[in-house]
Amino acid sequence: MRQRIPSPSPAAAVLVALVLAISVAGCGGQGPGDEAGGGGRAVPVDLALDFTPNAVHAPIYAAVRLGLDRREGIRLRIRRPGAGPDALKLVASGRVAVGVLDIHDLAIARERGADLVGVGALVGRPLAALIARPDVQRPRDLEGRTVGVSGLPSDPAFLRAVLHADGGDLDRVRLVTIGFSAVQRLLTGRVDAAPAFWNAEGVALREHGMAVREFRVDDYGAPRYPEVVLMTARRTLQAHRDRVAAVVRALAAGIRAVRRDPGAAVGDIARAAGSGDRPLVRAELDAVAPAFADGLTLDRAVLERWADFDARIGLVRRRPDVGRAFAFGLAG
Repeated sequence: MRQRIPSPSPAAAVLVALVLAISVAGCGGQGPGDEAGGGGRAVPVDLALDFTPNAVHAPIYAAVRLGLDRREGIRLRIRRPGAGPDALKLVASGRVAVGVLDIHDLAIARERGADLVGVGALVGRPLAALIARPDVQRPRDLEGRTVGVSGLPSDPAFLRAVLHADGGDLDRVRLVTIGFSAVQRLLTGRVDAAPAFWNAEGVALREHGMAVREFRVDDYGAPRYPEVVLMTARRTLQAHRDRVAAVVRALAAGIRAVRRDPGAAVGDIARAAGSGDRPLVRAELDAVAPAFADGLTLDRAVLERWADFDARIGLVRRRPDVGRAFAFGLAG
């Protein structure tokens, strides 16, 4: 999940640059005959993160630390984002088997021609919220006040949906572009609210002593859709379904491990992110852990409501085809 401070953003402009013509077969470089579990040895499988390691990724790191991937016949190799191609491009090209992605980014990528398929839900509820300073009692109170937006086209759609659900009017709100500096801008009072993530910016602001208001999108008209999903390219799923299913099972076990031993998971993320602020990592993990999706299960009825929501608020032009966008036989 691409997160704003350490967290996921819905809809990234880089999707326009998806390169689908690269025909690199396989998953993380392994040969076509090395299916998971075959020959008694673990098959390397690359998994691309959506953002800098953070608490949302704890089940992935726990699975690797405890060898839960190797029990499934695979060896996960975690690909952190860097200067090169992002998770979408790597997965769409077939160079990486599985990626972590915000569900709205999956919808946008598919609308722009990428045949990507969601195979499991890592976080089973929305993380998006309109986060406001303490004196803002409800979303419609922001009329006549200043709201910071990242510059991504999804932010106005999200804001309009939350304000409309509370009887407010986005046209009466002053929007300023702040990039991904919501925490700093809210702490200094330069904005009254900003779209962000309650498990990241919301936690960080509270750790700084601000009693923020959180208007979570699923309290204002959105269904409880899974915010963060695992995705793969359709051709990868067709060629290596057993391998992708092994990833899903390993991460389902990783969720259980994180809940049993959150302290070890905090250490995983702090080391991976190079963070010395373990109390903040622990606070973020405590916030998101209840939202991890047991078994990474995908609920088709929920996803149909999510598709209606994304189309209604204008995040995509056409309603996502849930049957094509997700594979329902791997998780659970």
